[in-house]
Parts: sequence; structure tokens; C-alpha cells
Amino acid sequence: MTGIDFSGRSIEYAKKVAAREQLNIRYVEQNYLEFETEDRFDLVLMIMCDFCALSPKQRKGILSRFHRILKPGGSILLDVYSLSAFEKREEVATYEANLLNGFWSPNKYYGFLNTFKYDQEKIVLDKYTIVELDRIRKVYNWLQYFAPEDLERELIETGFSVKGIYSDVAGTPYDLKSSEFAVIADRV
Repeated sequence: MTGIDFSGRSIEYAKKVAAREQLNIRYVEQNYLEFETEDRFDLVLMIMCDFCALSPKQRKGILSRFHRILKPGGSILLDVYSLSAFEKREEVATYEANLLNGFWSPNKYYGFLNTFKYDQEKIVLDKYTIVELDRIRKVYNWLQYFAPEDLERELIETGFSVKGIYSDVAGTPYDLKSSEFAVIADRV
């Protein structure tokens, strides 16, 4: 098993959990969009709706990479935000001291959130402006929302065949009202 993350802190946390649970996992601190290996895998997981944060070009690239590193007959499991979740999103402008309970900094800050919806594309932009005493940062979080048939089209275009659609990665039967859905697809 191989885990990939560009966050050193996340890797260190994962290593501690793996050691505690006596799991044999190799960790790579790297951007998964650039990951190369000679290893071949039976299964690739991309969860926590990471796929939704990628541009169409990045999604095509990562699916092609998955296809390359999978063994023949290998599978991918990924989850995405649904159109049901998109319909619930609203354009907002808000601010708060230590927005998201201090997520953005260990120091005191003010966080401003502007949310924009792009109905035709089914994309939401959450623009965060983080104001600290000594700096101001802007973070643009673009999220794509999917209908099952749109995700299936992207998978087919990169050499996959959808084997199952579920409401979550635990295999709950698919419900059109779910905020997310998971897909298992096989390498063709």
C-alpha cells in the first residue's frame, strides 16, 4: 500500500496511525498530480472529493495516470460532490474571526469567504481571504459538481468502465439526493 500527500504534517500523522495499527504502508510526500512509479496496483483510491477540486485538464491527466499505474483489471474508487449538493449551495459573503475554527493559521486572523456559483458549469468557487497581522492571503477553492453520467463520460474517455455507483465510499446504495456519490471503475 502506498499513500501520497503533499502535506508533510498529514504524512507524519498517517505514519503514526499506521504504526499504531501495525499497517505496512509506504508514504510519499508529493503532489499526486506528479507522482510517477514503476509499481502497479490493484486499486487506486481518491477520496474526500479531491477529484472535484481538479480542473478538467487535471482530471483527465490524473485518470490517465491511474490507468497507467493500475494492473490489468485494476480498479479505481473515487467520490465526488453531486448535483444535489450543488443545488443546496448558495452565493454568500461572510467574515469571521478565526474562520473555520482557526483552520487557516495558528495565529489570530480574520477570514472572509465569498462563494460564487456557476450554474451552467456546475462549479462553485469558495474564495477565502485570510487577514493576519503581517500578511494577507487569498485561497481560491474551485469545486466541480457531477451528475453520474458526466463522471462516467470522463472515466470512459480515459479507458475505464464504471462497475458501480454508490452514495458513499462505504457502498451505501445510490440515492439521487445524496450530497456525494462514489464510483468504482475498472481499467479497460
